[in-house]
Amino acid sequence: MNPFDYSRAGTLTEAVVAAAREPTASFVAGGTNLVDLMKANVARPTRLIDLSRLPLARIEETRAGGLRLGALVTNADTAYDPRVAARYPLVTQAILAGASPQLRNVATNGGNLLQRTRCHYFYAPATACNKREPGSGCAAREGQNRMHAILGASEHCVAVHPSDFCVALAALEAVIHVTGADGDRAIPFEEFHRLPGDTPERDNVLVAGDVITAIELPPNAFQANSYYLKVRDRKSYAFALISVAAALEMDGGIVRAVRLAMGGVAHKPWRRREAEAVLVGRAPDAEQLGRAADVLLEGAEPLEHNAFKPTLARRAIVRALTEAARS
Repeated sequence: MNPFDYSRAGTLTEAVVAAAREPTASFVAGGTNLVDLMKANVARPTRLIDLSRLPLARIEETRAGGLRLGALVTNADTAYDPRVAARYPLVTQAILAGASPQLRNVATNGGNLLQRTRCHYFYAPATACNKREPGSGCAAREGQNRMHAILGASEHCVAVHPSDFCVALAALEAVIHVTGADGDRAIPFEEFHRLPGDTPERDNVLVAGDVITAIELPPNAFQANSYYLKVRDRKSYAFALISVAAALEMDGGIVRAVRLAMGGVAHKPWRRREAEAVLVGRAPDAEQLGRAADVLLEGAEPLEHNAFKPTLARRAIVRALTEAARS
């Protein structure tokens, strides 16, 4: 771990100004991912700016009838909040499928959005990784790539996004509220994370000085029919091989609206509206569910060690939708 300075932000403005002035600084709250990266010498911030005392740790109602999740609310407090559990059960299911109780008690909502890939080459400074060191190459493409991407990858990076929470947020069309040097802005969730392209070192659209302040969940009618499925090597504290967030609005056995997102397959939570459109106005029978899965997985390009993923993903999509339909 490299030497670094430490300061605690007393206000949001103070945090934004400090980080904008020192682009090599990092914000820290729970630190459950950042500290690991620093220990591995992957992250080398010159300063840590502690956000933990900022007033961003509340869950509040919105005028539109949704919920606003403060960026500093812990994952555990979010999952167990009665309003979240009742109105957004997909969020509760996804959070409780991730990490461990100890980590969920400390990790924050904002930090969850910013956690970095668990690609083992990214964590190994002696190996080539364009995400860690742009231009060095991608050892995972020809290496051990069982956990890696089958969709949206590039020649420069095949890493996947590790969050379960984010898969649910993608399905629910959350909005990320950010404050930065240029003021406040609201970012639709699907625009927040990036595919690797030629710049895999950039996970999202934030710039130096940006602070996530809240995650807004819009009102929806998916409470009765939603399901989060996580397929992993072991049930306790393992990242997803495949995960699926499925939410349906049903009317007499017919699908009126559907949201579908996947994790473990791409550099960001994966969603295609064309796959959802397959089911709208139809009964969710096996044929229609399979068609939706095929559209969602269209263009999948497995690597040497994850050729099983498209088949596993198709089965997971069908199962998640089936469970959601009969919830």
